Amino acid sequence: MNRKRKYVVLLGDGMADLPMERLGGRTVLEAARTPNMDFMARNGLCGMTRTVPAGMTPGSDTANLSVFGYDPEKYYSGRAPLEAINMDIKLGPGDVAFRCNLVNTAGDSMNDFTSAHIDSRLTEIVIKEIAAATSIPDIEFYPGVSYRNIVIWRNFPHHDLPCTTPPHDIQGEKTEGYLPSGSGSDLLRRMMADSKATIAGSDKIREAMKTYKGNPESIWLWGCGRRPAMDTLRDRFGLAGYTISAVDLIHGIGKAAGLRPLDVPGVTGYLDTNYEGKAQALLDAIGSCDYIFLHGESPDESGH
Repeated sequence: MNRKRKYVVLLGDGMADLPMERLGGRTVLEAARTPNMDFMARNGLCGMTRTVPAGMTPGSDTANLSVFGYDPEKYYSGRAPLEAINMDIKLGPGDVAFRCNLVNTAGDSMNDFTSAHIDSRLTEIVIKEIAAATSIPDIEFYPGVSYRNIVIWRNFPHHDLPCTTPPHDIQGEKTEGYLPSGSGSDLLRRMMADSKATIAGSDKIREAMKTYKGNPESIWLWGCGRRPAMDTLRDRFGLAGYTISAVDLIHGIGKAAGLRPLDVPGVTGYLDTNYEGKAQALLDAIGSCDYIFLHGESPDESGH
């Protein structure tokens, strides 16, 4: 009987980490007890690959796109539009999407790029308050999961995109030298500055912070890009399947690749995520599909 092959990608985002002095120069992964990974290494095939092409900025966006089988040099158009796809935000050819982190930059330093891993219920209130206070044509705000949100600039009036910096790359540093620059950056800086006054002056936000976790102080705009154009995995290889993840980025890449997101209750992207639920979802679905991409975000969050 000729059975069709099944493909499962298990990706621990950021799991490699960096050597630590208190672990004797080993990484966390080298020091950890990993019997199942050891078994697969002994009984399978091991190799190395460059997931980020030389000259491109390393990040979860470019690296995961590469692991999905798409050359970032050809297909990468920015992080935010990939996340926008999973949020069902329609992008026209002239629109530009921006990732909008809720951050804490009190004292003009990047104190916390996650606003203390803000509760999504507080996030929705904050983003709606900022959107209501922003009277700029063609600017739209979309609340997402925890600190991760999207801003759309419809009919972006410039050819070149602005230069922006991921906030997780400057944790603990002064923000002045990392603010947006280039095309459209004056408006982006203004929106970021105005968000501080909106958050500080909102009674709704102040009341919500008594109930929900988070310490938002402003927004940080980065990761901009236009709508990507990708051939699906079905068109390329005849494969269909699912993504399992807590983050919009992975589900967005998956949707662009023709995959469907699997909803797993209790998935957070942090240490408290529902690991067993993700594994069970994979086992339940693999019999009816060809391909599943299971993504673990927690190592990346912990590494930052």
